[in-house]
Amino acid sequence: MKIERKASPKNAKKSSRIGERKQAHLDLCLEEDVSAAERTTLLEEVDLIHDALADLAMEEIDLETRWLGHRLRLPLLITGMTGGTAQAARINRDLATLAAELGIAFGVGSQRAMDEDPDLAWTFDVRREAPDLLLLANIGIAQARSLPVARVQRLVEGIAADALCVHLNLAQELVQPEGDRDFRGGLKAIGKLVRALDVPLVVKETGCGLSGAVAERLRGVGVRDVDVSGAGGTSWIRVEALRAPEAAELGEVLRDWGIPTAASLLGARAAGLRCVASGGIRNGLDVARALALGASIAGVALPVYRRYRADGVEGARAQLRAFERQLRTVMLLTGSRRLVELARAPRLLGPRLSAWQRFFSRAPRGARAK
Repeated sequence: MKIERKASPKNAKKSSRIGERKQAHLDLCLEEDVSAAERTTLLEEVDLIHDALADLAMEEIDLETRWLGHRLRLPLLITGMTGGTAQAARINRDLATLAAELGIAFGVGSQRAMDEDPDLAWTFDVRREAPDLLLLANIGIAQARSLPVARVQRLVEGIAADALCVHLNLAQELVQPEGDRDFRGGLKAIGKLVRALDVPLVVKETGCGLSGAVAERLRGVGVRDVDVSGAGGTSWIRVEALRAPEAAELGEVLRDWGIPTAASLLGARAAGLRCVASGGIRNGLDVARALALGASIAGVALPVYRRYRADGVEGARAQLRAFERQLRTVMLLTGSRRLVELARAPRLLGPRLSAWQRFFSRAPRGARAK
């Protein structure tokens, strides 16, 4: 279904500004150091135990899984990056087609530009090239609060998506000079969408992670799936600080803000949520560690995007195939034939991650649920 609303000059002007910002984001992520300065994902503190007598052959390793009711050949998602510009359209089409080929999931970037100017819908439209793809639509929490449910549904239907991501980007907005400053009513809006939409809803952070308390509040309004998008990878606070000189001081102070990816997984899993592990996933070992902590699948963006920009679709394909080889190898080395066995594999947690685990377990349930 296409959105019928016509773009006004005012809407076109807004979408132009959004497009300029999105293009700046792409350029900065390609050319600059946009990672956290000292904060890590803490996935390095997940030691998987080597099985020197693994009774397995590499050909027996099975990476297939199901997520959101769809079968994936690999437990991977290319997380939403962009949309709203001609370059974004090429990126979305190329990477979505590759995702369908490899049997992984794909998400588009924020559809705010598409909502404000329906003429930009084509920059998000990948379904023709990838009819069998598990595709995720994407809006921000600000749009979730302000848009009628029917309009959100049309955004999902407009790209024939199978699910909707609602991204939480409070820190990024607060660093943006032109960003939102009022976030009241977000949880209520999410609950309303969970009840009203006819597709699954995934709540996604954007590089600052989820606490156990937030995970419980989300579960309380009916959310079952989250993308933890923890700290330790790309810092969107850093990106915004590089984009806008007036945000440089605040951005530098808060560059490492957030809950590490591994800790976010522990908190969300303790609340009973199904998790995508994203935020600093840089190789197949990171994927394996995240799956061992209970993630359903892992999400990647920056390494795939940079390889795509350097070497085209072939480069992105090689990057994702490397993730697959590395994950298969780790599974054999831990004696795990299937992903469910990897989730049960012995592991040892380092001191900082163990401290996060103790924190989540000690917090009174009433306090966590506020």
